[in-house]
Amino acid sequence: MRLPLALYGVALSVCLVPFLAAQDAAKVDAKHYTVISENDQVRILKVHYGPHEKSVMHHHPDTVAVFLTDANGRSVIRTGRRKTLWLRRATRNIASPKTHLPENTSDKGWM
Repeated sequence: MRLPLALYGVALSVCLVPFLAAQDAAKVDAKHYTVISENDQVRILKVHYGPHEKSVMHHHPDTVAVFLTDANGRSVIRTGRRKTLWLRRATRNIASPKTHLPENTSDKGWM
């Protein structure tokens, strides 16, 4: 009886690893994310990806993003589903909390 219980524990741990490993973008990917300002209600990040650069799996709370350049890429969410990104300069993107791994698939950097 103990062996099946141990197997359930291992299976649960394996399933939780991607969720627990997904952390604050500025902490796990300081190359691409810089904290500009923050208080108890708002946090402002500067984000920059060079051509063909890829991040690591991380989490964002409710987000409003304004793109200063065109941004083409893809985002892989926790479940493995891929989403193509086609974002244009000076547009805003409002998103609910998410855990993802973004990648710039273009030959140009974006921010």
